[in-house]
Amino acid sequence: QVHLVESGGGWVQPGGSLRLSCAASGRTFSKYAMGWFRQASGKDREFVSAIDWSGGQEYYEDSMKDRLTISRDNAKNMVYLQMHRLKPEDTAIYYCVADERRVPTDLDDLVEDNVVWGQGTQVTVSS
Repeated sequence: QVHLVESGGGWVQPGGSLRLSCAASGRTFSKYAMGWFRQASGKDREFVSAIDWSGGQEYYEDSMKDRLTISRDNAKNMVYLQMHRLKPEDTAIYYCVADERRVPTDLDDLVEDNVVWGQGTQVTVSS
C-alpha cells in the first residue's frame, strides 16, 4: 500500500498559480490511479481532478478544467496538480488519493474502494 504526502500549498493572491505535488512511497505506484479532491471549511469534500494509471487520460471537474493540469511521473512516484487563475473560492485543503480499482472521480465510489488518502495541503487564495 502506498503512503501519500502532499506539498505545494500556501497563500496566493487571486489570479495566481500554484503547483501541488503528491509524493507516494512504495514500489507499486503505477498500480494506482490518482486523484485530487478538496474540502473547504464547512463544506463537503469534492472532486477536482484525476489521472489514470499510465497518465494517458486526465479528468477534471467541469467548472475548473480550463485552469487545471494534472500529471504524473511513475518513475518518481509523483503526481502533480498545476492550478492557474486561482480564485478565493478555490481556498480549501487539497487531498491526494490513490485508488487501485478505478480512476477516483466520484467520492461515493471511493467509499467502496480501498483507497489511500494523503494528509492534505492547505491552499488559501486571498488578497
